[in-house]
Amino acid sequence: MSKPSAMIIDDHGDSAIIFSEAMRLAGFAIEIIVSGDEALARLEEVTPDVVVLDICLPRVAGTEILRRIRIDRRLAGAYVIVVTADPLSADTVRQLADQVLVKPIGFRWLRDLATELAERGDS
Repeated sequence: MSKPSAMIIDDHGDSAIIFSEAMRLAGFAIEIIVSGDEALARLEEVTPDVVVLDICLPRVAGTEILRRIRIDRRLAGAYVIVVTADPLSADTVRQLADQVLVKPIGFRWLRDLATELAERGDS
C-alpha cells in the first residue's frame, strides 16, 4: 500500500518545513511547492490526498489555487487545509476549505491533525 500524499504550498521556508515534518511523521509522502504558479502547474500533474495551502503566495494567490482545486473533479477528494496569518483572509476561504488554520500553529497540533487525516485514508 502506498503512502498518502501531501502537497505543502507555502513560500515561507520555516512554515513549509514544519508542515512537511508534521505530515511526514503521520506517514505522508511530501512535496513542497513555493509559488502559486508552480502549484497550479504541479496540480495539473498530480492528485494529492492533502493540500496544505498558504493564502499569501507569489505569482498566484492561494485563494485562486483553492478555487481551482474545488472546480477540478480530479481533485475533488483532496482535503485542503488553508493556512494564513491573517484572520480576515481566513474568513473569506472558510466555505471552500476543509480546514482553516491561523498562524502560528503548534507543531504537535498539526502532527495530530495529520495523523487523523492519514488514519481516515486507511479506512
